[in-house]
Amino acid sequence: MYNLIQKTIDLVDGRTITIETGKLAKQADGSVVVKMGNTMILATVVAAKEAKEDIDFMPLSVEYREKYAATGRFPGGFIKREARPSENEILTARLIDRALRPLFPSNYHAEVFVNVELISADKEIMADALAGLAASAALAVSDIPFHGPISEVRVARVNGKLMINPTFTELKQADIELVVGATFENIMMVEGEMNEVSEAEMIEAINFAHEAIKIQCTAQVELSKMVGKTVKREYCHENNNEELRAKVKSVTYDKTYALALSPNPNKHERHDNFQKIKAEFIASLGEGVESADLKLIDKYYHDVEKEAVRNAILNEGIRLDGRKTNEIRPIWSEVDYLPGTHGSAIFTRGETQSLSTVTLGTKLNEQSIDGALIQGTEKFMLHYNFPPFSTGDARPNRGTGRREIGHGNLAHRALKRMVPGEAEGNPYTIRVVSDILESNGSSSMATVCAGTLALMDAGVKLKKPVTGIAMGLITDNTGKFAVLSDILGDEDHLGDMDFKVTGTVDGITACQMDIKVDGLSSEILTKALAQAKDGRLHIMGKILETIQEPRAELKPHAPRIERIIIPKDMIGAVIGPGGKIIQEIQASTGSIIVLEEVGNTGVVDIFSNDKDSITRAMARIKAIVVVPEVGEVYDAKVKTIMPYGAFVEFVPGKEGLLHISEIEWRRLNTVEEVLKEGDIIQVKLLEVDKSGKYKLSRKVLLPRPPREEQAPAKKEEN
Repeated sequence: MYNLIQKTIDLVDGRTITIETGKLAKQADGSVVVKMGNTMILATVVAAKEAKEDIDFMPLSVEYREKYAATGRFPGGFIKREARPSENEILTARLIDRALRPLFPSNYHAEVFVNVELISADKEIMADALAGLAASAALAVSDIPFHGPISEVRVARVNGKLMINPTFTELKQADIELVVGATFENIMMVEGEMNEVSEAEMIEAINFAHEAIKIQCTAQVELSKMVGKTVKREYCHENNNEELRAKVKSVTYDKTYALALSPNPNKHERHDNFQKIKAEFIASLGEGVESADLKLIDKYYHDVEKEAVRNAILNEGIRLDGRKTNEIRPIWSEVDYLPGTHGSAIFTRGETQSLSTVTLGTKLNEQSIDGALIQGTEKFMLHYNFPPFSTGDARPNRGTGRREIGHGNLAHRALKRMVPGEAEGNPYTIRVVSDILESNGSSSMATVCAGTLALMDAGVKLKKPVTGIAMGLITDNTGKFAVLSDILGDEDHLGDMDFKVTGTVDGITACQMDIKVDGLSSEILTKALAQAKDGRLHIMGKILETIQEPRAELKPHAPRIERIIIPKDMIGAVIGPGGKIIQEIQASTGSIIVLEEVGNTGVVDIFSNDKDSITRAMARIKAIVVVPEVGEVYDAKVKTIMPYGAFVEFVPGKEGLLHISEIEWRRLNTVEEVLKEGDIIQVKLLEVDKSGKYKLSRKVLLPRPPREEQAPAKKEEN
């Protein structure tokens, strides 16, 4: 038996969300089922009782999976079962992780596993918007230490109206889409895309989402009381030596602060100089320092370095590389660097560098999407690679990681609304690849800038160029704060915020924000967005010095696509029996032809690197689909000779009868007197009868002879 406990959340539009516990997965430390309509999400959380030795961080693992059975579907592919997580599942897991991770106690180091599964689905309800609520609720009904609860919602603006957790259909019309994660008091995480909206509109959407989140957090607190899990487990995961901590600070702080006030733009030199201070301290202790103390010294000196760097910025306004708080590092860029690609660009900002490429393809190159909830295709792709050498790390590259998928998705969302679709006359499938060659600061924002440059270099008619910037924040407990433009990797690591903003000159297209401290006032958020706008526009000016607008023409070696619209009833004629005709056209012209039915028409795309190849294929197709017009003259091929005339093909796939009386003005006894199979002759279309048969004439194109020549020959008398 089970003891079911439920809590219902009423949404403003009449919908409800129900959280229940006590029925499923009772051996987990915490488990809940979140319901909305026919959508059900099972979330479980399990934590190790003790931390492993030498762990000084939070080993949190978050998984989000969608069961195909939830929508009554089989998984695609050869093996009919769920395999590795899709990109959508990975991105949802990252959204949950980023909101939860900062809220575990800093000294809690036991392994924690959060698993969220979609077990039933309504095809109009976006389940990922409920995943953060489910994960937090599972923690709320457990005894695992956690400074929550949190919740996450999707906020969208549809036809000028903000709404929480819109349906798939409603989202298609949205010009703002954000996923916001927050506690009752504070925003923790924001990610989403927008259609060139203002900073004020974005803040309004975030605040609207937070009001909905407060209700969901209150419901979790009440559920926790109903379950009786208000007291969390005791733990002791750290051994500290307060005397050693004090000694490390007293000996090293002044030196570290002085070094922080001595700017050095070289990341590796700067790191080595800070490490020398720690090494000198260890050397001053003499021989025989225990390994346990060395680990504590590493930890305590990290705290000293963090405090010194932050104070240098707050007190003196001096950053590690010597810049002012709103200053952008030096930028240089270049296009057309790689001669063999369809488009390429280098974007370098300080010690961060992206080499990006663009590849143009046909509909055959579209990305297929076969998720439990989302199916379809994607014509614009952006892939981000972060090899270890970009940070000077000596380690193997083990393939695409979750971070790379997340950074690539952010850059993709930043650019995609500015890439023209088919409705705007772009027939291409487009792939952008960003390879990060150096990294110290936001490489995802470098990807946005390099991607913009590479697309313009390829001749893609971007609606507007897009740039991006990463903002940081340093605060203290007195209310003093500093907003930092174009943050370094160290400033991200030691700071309180990582806020990435992308946009055109007219507004924001995407953002991603992670907060590491309690509280982000409206004053700070407003200042950060205003400073980000200034930075974006500065970067925009720099990249436009490299290339001001998309190239007028594609590269000579880039593929061309030309499109022709044909009548729906002519699709079969172009394809031919068993695909014979279309395959022959492709083989003889060296082109690729993609034909699909769209509404009441057929859309034919002809794709080739050789313009002459496209021209020849286009001529062949036009000849097939041409509608014969009475009175027009055609070149015809004699296909079959009969006693009463010849059947001739006057347009590809269309034959008509050339009656023996219409071959010449004189009377013929046999067709063979004039014609043989394979001859090419000119004929005129005289008529199309009610049954669709074509009446053709050759003689009307010939000079009319004198009347006596037309008369039949007289029979000789015996």
